[in-house]
Formats: sequence, C-alpha cells, structure tokens
Amino acid sequence: MAEIKNYTLNFGPQHPAAHGVLRLILELDGEVVQRADPHIGLLHRATEKLAEQRTFLQSVPYMDRLDYVSMMCNEHAYVMAIEKLMGIEVPLRAQYIRVMFDEITRILNHLLWIGAHGLDVGAMAVFLYAFREREDLMDCYEAVSGARMHAAYYRPGGVYRDLPDTMPQYKTSKWKNAKAVAELNETRQGSLLDFIEGFTNRFPHYVDEYETLLTDNRIWKQRLVGIGVVSPERALALGFTGPMLRGSGVEWDLRRKQPYEVYDLLEFDVPVGVNGDSYDRYLCRVEELRQSNRIIKQCIEWLRNNPGPVMTDNHKVAPPQRVGMKENMEELIHHFKLFTEGFHVPPGEAYAAVEHPKGEFGIYLVSDGANKPFRVKIRAPGFPHLQSLDEMSRGHMLADVVTIIGTLDIVFGEIDR
Repeated sequence: MAEIKNYTLNFGPQHPAAHGVLRLILELDGEVVQRADPHIGLLHRATEKLAEQRTFLQSVPYMDRLDYVSMMCNEHAYVMAIEKLMGIEVPLRAQYIRVMFDEITRILNHLLWIGAHGLDVGAMAVFLYAFREREDLMDCYEAVSGARMHAAYYRPGGVYRDLPDTMPQYKTSKWKNAKAVAELNETRQGSLLDFIEGFTNRFPHYVDEYETLLTDNRIWKQRLVGIGVVSPERALALGFTGPMLRGSGVEWDLRRKQPYEVYDLLEFDVPVGVNGDSYDRYLCRVEELRQSNRIIKQCIEWLRNNPGPVMTDNHKVAPPQRVGMKENMEELIHHFKLFTEGFHVPPGEAYAAVEHPKGEFGIYLVSDGANKPFRVKIRAPGFPHLQSLDEMSRGHMLADVVTIIGTLDIVFGEIDR
C-alpha cells in the first residue's frame, strides 16, 4: 500500500486572509496543520536604512508608514527617542494632546482589527459597523494634520500645532442633499474637542453593537474559543506584548508599568485574559476600546481648561512662529537652518517605547552628533507575534490558521520595515 505523505500548501500572499503580503508555507496532514513557515519581505521598504539618509525631522513621515493603521503611535516612540537624547521638555498641553491621539489611534487600530478579523472568520456586518466609526476618527486626524492617515503630527518637542477651533463642514452635492448634509454637520458646529467629545459619548453604544453581533454569537465562539492557546510562560518566552500577552493572563502594560507623558495622571483599567485563546484576546481588545474612550474623555476635560503652548520654545529644535519668522531676522535664520540642515542630536543612544495598540513599539536610536541618525532600529510588536504562528497553529485545522492570523492583529509595514 502506498505511503500517505503530508502535502505542502502555499497560503497567500494573494489569499484574502493573508492581507496581501504574508506568504505561509503550510505542511498539512489532511486538513491538520503540522508546520507553518511564514515568509516575509514582500513589503520591505528599508525604513531603518532610509532614516540614516534623512534628517531627524524628515524621518517622522516614514514612521506613519510602518504600522499604517496606528500612525501617530509610531511617531510617538520616534520623537520620544529624540527628546530623550536631546533632553527636551515637552509642554504639558502637548503631552495631553499626544495621549489623546494615541488613544484615538488605539480605537482606530482595534476597529480595523475587529472588522478584518470578523471578515476573515466569516462575519461580514461588523466590518461595515467598524468603518462607520473609523470615518469620524479619520476626520479628527485630518482636522489636526491635514491628512487622513499619514499625519506627521508629532514633532520633537511637542506637536505640529494646537487643536483647531472649527471642524470642516460637508457641502451639498449631487450625492448629498441639504437635509443629509445638515444631519452630517450637526456634530461639526463646534471645535475639534467638541467633535471628539460627541464621539466619546456615542462610542460606548457602538461597542455594545459589536458585542451584540459577536460576543455571544455561537459561530464566533466556535471559531475562536480554544484556538491558538498560549500559556503565560510561553507568551513571555516568545516576546509577546500588548493584547497578545495580556490575553494570556500577564498584566503588562507600558502605560502602567513604565508610564510616559501623562498616563500616570489618568484613570483606566488594564483588561487581562484567563485562557490565552483567541476569544480572550478578542475580549481584551474590545475592553480596550472602552478604556481608550475613558482616557480620551479625561484628556478632553483637561485640554478644555488648560490652554498653553504645544511646542517647546527651543528654536534649535522647533520652528519659530510664522509671524515672527517674517518680521525678525534671527527667527528667519532659525527657520531656514532647521528646515534645510535640521538639528544636531548629541552623540549617544536611547530607546523609547510606547504601548502601541499591537504591543510594545520601540525605537532604538544611535546618534554620532550629526543631523541624521547614525542608526535606527525599530522594535515592531508584530514581528514576535508572527514568529509564534508556527507554534500556535500546529494541530489546528486549516480554517483555524485564518482565525490565528486574525487574532495576531499583524500589519506588515512594521514587520517588513
């Protein structure tokens, strides 16, 4: 009788659940996975190398394009590493704005994750719900930076500019009549803070809707419960961070354990899982949506009552005001030098990490005293998570591989760097 052999299957990169840039070589025994070999590099853009050829400021927009779902969080780690090397004090208002946008970014990330994860597993509706809310938050990005995604809003020393007093308005067109436009503009009459506050008041109800669709859904639970179980010990050994680590029952959150900016002044809870399976990781992220909303509310309240500068007054690092630059020779020279040559960072090395929506996102920066980094090393949270795919998927069915990719919440911009 002929010997039955395992067969090898190419999963992706064109597979919808492989999100376009992940190639998996799966060794299957029937429909059971024996081995999974992730092949990466299909999106490689050499961000770390490019940063060595650009001034410190010019590399900020490259950070947006790493994890292109959590744009401002990537920028945050990079500017914090520069500030650490230069010993720059960031104004308190800028710190609150950064924290608020970090949490807006966390919600943006988790909304895309819950939509894509649902879609991968076969739940169509939640994707449409999640993108309805993402639209509002993208408008917040656009209001402060002019860009819906790649904001380049954080700068060494603070943020690009203060929060705007008005929100852009929809206009009537052949697609939207006056009544539809009036409804859309109802929440846009005040400032950006008013708009975000309106969103935070609506958002808990939206999260309830996602949970109604998924949390007790029989099919959702059949697809997630007991799939991709990782023990707390293995999660730590594999280098997990963020919801992947907390889903396995380890209470580790940089916002609590190594507070940065103003997180130590804010109240929030850190959700932790029990079983370490895909369902627990889902529950952790859903609770994070609620906690981020809570943090944003606290930031709004503080920002309303405390006007002030949002950028350091050190003109070696921050550009002068436009008006001053056009009236004063000194400030014109500062402006010209800053945007042509950039600033020189003292020799040394620094590591700065933030609690990114996917885990610990860190920037290791080495300076030799020049106006460009000598070396930039990016610690991407998705990379250790992807390397665990083999271990997590062994013994599971082929369909479960899709669930595990979804629960990892990987984005390839940061993995391929």
